[in-house]
Amino acid sequence: MLILALESSAKAASAALCRDGALLAQTVQCSGLTHSRTLLPMAEDLIKNAGAALSEIDLFAVAHGPGSFTGVRIGVSTAKGLAWAAQKPAVGVSTLEAMAWHGLAAGERALICPVMDARRGQVYNALFELRGARPERLTADRAISMENLLSELAAAKKSAFLVGDGAALCYNACLERGVPAMLAPENLAQQSAWGVAMAARGKAPGTADDLQPVYLRLSQAERERQARLARES
Repeated sequence: MLILALESSAKAASAALCRDGALLAQTVQCSGLTHSRTLLPMAEDLIKNAGAALSEIDLFAVAHGPGSFTGVRIGVSTAKGLAWAAQKPAVGVSTLEAMAWHGLAAGERALICPVMDARRGQVYNALFELRGARPERLTADRAISMENLLSELAAAKKSAFLVGDGAALCYNACLERGVPAMLAPENLAQQSAWGVAMAARGKAPGTADDLQPVYLRLSQAERERQARLARES
């Protein structure tokens, strides 16, 4: 199966082409330009440079959240458009589950802890354990305070392998609390489209219409609107 995967949930954007679990090509850009300008051209160039065609893609996969509200929407919209154009199935996967695939470097039975800075004193997180060369979920995706996450990691009594754009933040907090943790190397720390492709394998695909962003919290604009309505009432 040939999968085109997209990741735009954080500062960097990436696209990857994988066949039956093997990475054929991947491109990453963290130039500061908006993903609306970079993601689709990256995907189109990737397909062309790999000597493939849009019609050859069997499945379009995208990180559907959590993450940046704008970034996630751009990724999902791009995947929708490509899937519609090719008349092929599509699937959305958890950003955190995709990140957990980077934990293969930590070894069997490792505790994998993807972390994204969610601001407002929270991180987006889920815990996984590496079993049989694939991450198995231990918790649901959640927005959790750093303090509560550190308490869980301390109770686990094993070193956590930290990945994601909030990994360094979590690692420093672990050092302060004396919680055992290992920071992923730079090349594995950030989200990647390769992880999206790996997480998509085995999941039931749907149509482009089925793709929807998954947010664990309301956007800042919605929170402010609700607060204003509460004050007015």
